[in-house]
Amino acid sequence: MHRVGLKQWGFKGNDNLKAAESGITIRGVVNDIKSNLNSSDSRPVIHLGNGDPSSFCGFRTTSIAEDAVEASLRSAKFNGYAPSVGLLPARNADFLFLFYKYRAVAEYLSKDLKDKITSNDVYLTIGSSQAIEVILSVLSCPKANILLPRPGYPMYEAHSAICHLEVRHFDLIPEKDWEVDLDQVENIADENTVAIVIINPGNPCGNVFTYQHSKKIAETARKLGILVIADEVYGHLAFGSNPFEPMGNFGSIAPVITVGSISKRWIVPGWRLGWLVTNDPQGILKKHGIIDSINGFMNISSNPTTLIQGALPQILLRTNDDFFSNIIDILREAANVSYHFIKNIPSITCHNKPEGSMFIMVKIDVSMLDDILDDMEFCTKLANEESVVILPGVAVGLKNWLRISLAIDPESLIEGLGRLKEFCMRHAKKK
Repeated sequence: MHRVGLKQWGFKGNDNLKAAESGITIRGVVNDIKSNLNSSDSRPVIHLGNGDPSSFCGFRTTSIAEDAVEASLRSAKFNGYAPSVGLLPARNADFLFLFYKYRAVAEYLSKDLKDKITSNDVYLTIGSSQAIEVILSVLSCPKANILLPRPGYPMYEAHSAICHLEVRHFDLIPEKDWEVDLDQVENIADENTVAIVIINPGNPCGNVFTYQHSKKIAETARKLGILVIADEVYGHLAFGSNPFEPMGNFGSIAPVITVGSISKRWIVPGWRLGWLVTNDPQGILKKHGIIDSINGFMNISSNPTTLIQGALPQILLRTNDDFFSNIIDILREAANVSYHFIKNIPSITCHNKPEGSMFIMVKIDVSMLDDILDDMEFCTKLANEESVVILPGVAVGLKNWLRISLAIDPESLIEGLGRLKEFCMRHAKKK
């Protein structure tokens, strides 16, 4: 039988997907760096470029979460499809039981909110990545643009390309603890701007916004007539002077869409359980059809596994504070060690000691180094010569910076920083 290939029909592929693939992704850059590792180096490879600490013994999730998943599995109540959030009525006992898990998220988040949310405000997603996909798809329309932070999380750029959303970047200011340049935000926004994305606690910067600055962001959004997408995947992972303040507390100023998950706080990124939450006491999102569009999108998209959904109420309700405190203590110590260690490397500058999330962002002065043109070459040669993998800043939108992960066992962190210093000293220009 003669088969006609796609190319013979003139098929060229999805241009939007090509645009997304052509952009820089963290996974792609890390894989490129890893390809330069020297197999003849007998030392263990130290991974300071990833955001997944689950492989390190000090970052194992709580037994409460493990037991909850086992109970969910053995109950045999979560082997079927789950209903799309907000689209099916509570018609029988089985659905009411499923519906409780959505209330669990609402109650968990409401503990920190002035304006409480209900189950109708919560949409469970396949990790935070799907939550990003949902809201960007809903907001996409002809000529629309979105404001994204620089540095930031490149998943937003990738999904914006797929959704035909024009991206406009605003800067985070390192000398001001990575605050948003709000004057710049006002200058780049126009009548086609639909939203501003805020990541707090910060990935990749390790910052935590103050209450006052978060309020100014909301006030700026109201002035511009746009909504705030608050990426709070690292919510509550704050260990500095600024406590974590949910952006949803400013939903009465400007509507807020919160993106979150259990991935980082519970150290289970592979469980793929996240959420999209609306914080909108004024009802602006409903008035403009955003809520209906979210519901419609969720009705045609996949759901997170029902096994993890069934375990979620117990995970959220029963995890004790000791588990969270231990993770915070490890990250705080790692931040202190990294900050003071890096201050003694002449060619690297750290403007701020991290106060949250799992990262520290540092600047390279390539003028002080021989045979290194930029951050990508720096990380490539570092991997080859020292078997240390670090993410170059270009992957998160800031050339000649580095994002170093704090979420690693302490011994490996110190060893990795030591190798980093040796590398910089070896490549330092002779005076």
